[in-house]
Amino acid sequence: MNIHNLAHLQVAVDIGSHEHYVAIGLSEGGILDEFSITHTPAGFQYFFSRIERQEHLYNRPVDVAMEGYNGWARPLDSQIQSHGYQLYNVNNLKLARFKEIFPAPAKSDLVDTHKMLELFQLQDHLPLAKGVLQAVLPVPDANRRLKRLTRRRRQLINEKVALQNRIQPDLQATCPTLLDMTGSIDNLWFLHFLTCRDDLTKLMRLQTKSLLAIQGVGRKYLNLILDWQKQAEFSNEIEEVGPMIQEDARRLLALMASIKTMDAKIDSQIQKSAYAQHIDSIPGFGLVCSAELAGEIGTLDRFPKQSSFSIYIGMAPLDNQSGGYQGTKSPKHVNTRARKAMMTAVCRHMAYVPESRAYYDKKRSEGKTHNKAVRALGRHISRVIWSMLRHDRDYIELASINEKAA
Repeated sequence: MNIHNLAHLQVAVDIGSHEHYVAIGLSEGGILDEFSITHTPAGFQYFFSRIERQEHLYNRPVDVAMEGYNGWARPLDSQIQSHGYQLYNVNNLKLARFKEIFPAPAKSDLVDTHKMLELFQLQDHLPLAKGVLQAVLPVPDANRRLKRLTRRRRQLINEKVALQNRIQPDLQATCPTLLDMTGSIDNLWFLHFLTCRDDLTKLMRLQTKSLLAIQGVGRKYLNLILDWQKQAEFSNEIEEVGPMIQEDARRLLALMASIKTMDAKIDSQIQKSAYAQHIDSIPGFGLVCSAELAGEIGTLDRFPKQSSFSIYIGMAPLDNQSGGYQGTKSPKHVNTRARKAMMTAVCRHMAYVPESRAYYDKKRSEGKTHNKAVRALGRHISRVIWSMLRHDRDYIELASINEKAA
């Protein structure tokens, strides 16, 4: 039995958007206190005062289980850790499964906190209960910052893609030939051209001197614009849609500037993260993918073994067998951001390493789809990453190993 849990105060917090419900109990059973707090500094102060009262009475270390770690729980979760309490994140999927097997007589937020206290008491005896509570371990500051920065960058990228998808049909509806000048809507010179006047129809009358004054427009693009002006036509929707296109173009320029600034911040943090630098040494794993993986992994101490690490980053599908059917299924406990970063990086990796490309081709010849073949290769690379991070080493290519052996 785990002695760590035998003489502790155990606190369960059911997180809401504005109000949280709390129950305090003993590791050997029994409820000491129940209350609710608001998501305000005063509410947090009240939370810690009620716990400290029990600490004074029982003189025991404190374990805190809460839903919504790093989500709605912020900043209470970080304050709990700064108080020296051991924080546990409640896995919502496994908690729901636990409540199905061991149903409560009623459903309320306080009842949920009682269930969390039960989990504390059962985690050394019941494997299902042990899987629900996951200890939140310290994460290197650089990795914590990378997680925040890369998630923000991903949001900006998604917004950028949405804007591009909105501008394209609007341009197609008002002036299709404008799109023919550029291979991509996010070309800076093209966006500056769209926004250099307050009316899109004025673009067809701009003179050479004015065109060359536009940022990014040189002789090459000048000739493209002059050719367009000779046959430019606008539809009757231009009066309504034109201002919308220009508004979106200005927003797109601002987003691209924000992404560039974010990339600089990420690059500076990568220099402070051993994880990111090790992962970046793998051929094809660029700075952004390496930063995303380092941020989402946080620390290897979270994972009891290599297979759980591979599942977390989405590179280890589970067996799915029924009768004569043999197949696989995707696990639910996957970090989708890490999985996307891995899928992107593994696809690029194949272009740099012939052995990896050969393995991918072999899986394709066996009838696997592209994504399944990439994940199969990613499963092997996840083992490499696990070993690199555990032993604090960079990636070593097979050719280098063979040269040293010779």
